[in-house]
Amino acid sequence: MSLSKKSRLDRFISQWYFTKNPSQPLNKKAVRLLVAQKRILVDGQPADSFSQPIDYFTRIELDGELLQGNQRLYLMLHKPVGVVTAVVDEQHQTVIDLIDHPDKDQLHYAGRLDLNTSGLLLLTNDGHWSKGLTDPDKKVAKCYEVTLEKPVDERYQQAFKQGIYFSYEGITTRPAELEIIDPYHTRLWLTEGRYHQVKRMFGYFRNAVVGLHRSQIGELTLDPALKPGQWRPLSLEELNLLNNRSF
Repeated sequence: MSLSKKSRLDRFISQWYFTKNPSQPLNKKAVRLLVAQKRILVDGQPADSFSQPIDYFTRIELDGELLQGNQRLYLMLHKPVGVVTAVVDEQHQTVIDLIDHPDKDQLHYAGRLDLNTSGLLLLTNDGHWSKGLTDPDKKVAKCYEVTLEKPVDERYQQAFKQGIYFSYEGITTRPAELEIIDPYHTRLWLTEGRYHQVKRMFGYFRNAVVGLHRSQIGELTLDPALKPGQWRPLSLEELNLLNNRSF
C-alpha cells in the first residue's frame, strides 16, 4: 500500500490474498466471513467491519500472520552544507544518502534546506505529519542563524515585521521576527518557506547572506551532539513538542 493512500480492509485483504494465490482470488463475501469469525485483527483488535478504513500504518493480522506492520519514522538530521535536500540527485549527495536505515527508501523531508544551508532537517514516512509541519497556516516557526556580508540595523527588523514584497510572485512575505545578535549575525523566525526566502529578504537591502543555518523548528531544537551529517530518531518528548500543535 502507498504511504499516503487510504483503503478499506476488504480491498487490502483481497489484494494481499491475490498476490499469494493469483489463481484463487478472495471475494468480498469470503472477507466478510473472516471478519465475522474474528480471524482478522486490526491494530490488535478484531476487525469491526469488512469495510473498515485502513492506511499504510494500520497493523493487520490474519490467523496470527502479520500482513502489514509498517512503523512510523521520525528522524532528525544535521544537514551539512553541500548536501542537497532531495531523494535522488545525479550531481550531489542527498540527505537520504546520509541515512543508514533499512526503511530509508520510505522517507521524505519535512521542509527543505538549500544546498548551502546547514542545520535541522526532519525526515519521515508520515505524510500527514510532514504536511502539518510545512503548512504556513499552522504557523510552525523555523529559526535561522544568519551571517551577513554587511551590517544590519533596526530597519531590517521593521521591514521583516511588515513583510517583504516579492515582485516575481506578486506576494508579500508573512510577518517575520528578526533578532540582531551583532551587526553581522542575526536570528530570523519564519512561518513559511518560499524559494530562497531568507536570502531574498536580506537581498531587499542589497545585503548578501554568507552563512545560513536552521537551528529550530517549532519548539524542537537541533541536538548539539549531532555533528554535520549525523542523524537519530526523534524521542517521544521531541515528537510531543511538535505534535502539541494538533496537526
